[in-house]
Amino acid sequence: MPSLKEIKTRIASVNSTRKITSAMKMVASSKLHHAQVMIENMLPYETLLEHILKTFLASEADASNVFTEERPVKRLALVVFSSNSSLCGGFNTNVLKMMEHVVAEYANIGKENILIYPIGRKVAEKAAKLGLERAGDFTELADKPNVKQCIELARELGNKFIAGEIDRVEIIYHHFKSAGSQILTRKSFLPIDVTSELKRDHERDLTSTIATKESQEYLKRHQHQSTKKVEEEHVKPLNDNFIVEPDMRTVLTQLIPKYAHLVLYTALLDSNASEHAARMVAMQTATDNADELLRGLKLQYNKSRQQAITSELLDIVGGTVNN
Repeated sequence: MPSLKEIKTRIASVNSTRKITSAMKMVASSKLHHAQVMIENMLPYETLLEHILKTFLASEADASNVFTEERPVKRLALVVFSSNSSLCGGFNTNVLKMMEHVVAEYANIGKENILIYPIGRKVAEKAAKLGLERAGDFTELADKPNVKQCIELARELGNKFIAGEIDRVEIIYHHFKSAGSQILTRKSFLPIDVTSELKRDHERDLTSTIATKESQEYLKRHQHQSTKKVEEEHVKPLNDNFIVEPDMRTVLTQLIPKYAHLVLYTALLDSNASEHAARMVAMQTATDNADELLRGLKLQYNKSRQQAITSELLDIVGGTVNN
């Protein structure tokens, strides 16, 4: 049995750890609130632009474009979003597993034909271990979402796709649904998937930074409504009454680049918010575990202390009787 001093030292150590995890949980909660505000401010514009572009491409026979044409995949680019730091539960692990799964899926083209765009240090390190080619360093972008860098990245991917250097571009990130739920998502970036508009989940809970039972109830309550909405959209005819001015080429030249960089920026904001939510939940769990451990250690300390006092009293009583 450990001595009183050892138990006391361990209690002090757990207390120090608990203070750190509690502080990290509060910091993550604050950052999550700012990330939610950024998504909320950008979401209406992004959602409407995606709907307009994809409905337009699907309904106009003359709107076929190089960005929508499928072709045999000989060279693949993966834009993978992770974090630069740890202590966020399974956030990074899930992303890296998905990346490995996609690499294995395209094993027939060879690793040398798979190009990784690592948004975050964890992905960059994993890509290096797997022997995959990396297209640059984007670690700063994972901590500080930047529209300008997203535009540059989208332009680079678009130019490579047009030039035939890349046949397909996919993005892997966590879709932020609520503080208690982040959905790992794999999405086709290029060519543009026109049918994905009908499948996309627009439901989010951007009002709370607390991962509680209520947030889970929110998801259950909206799940049926989301399913019904998707079914209605499937049978709803596409709006084909577009008036194109000045001409089709000019419209697509303006819409597609805007859509491309907006998809990357949305994924970046989603990943950023999901990271803070995952870290907040992980630190809350760690704090709760520390509280439970402290209760057990204090109980053990009190029992050991009471046993020591009883032993001393018995020694005193025994000495008195002998005298």
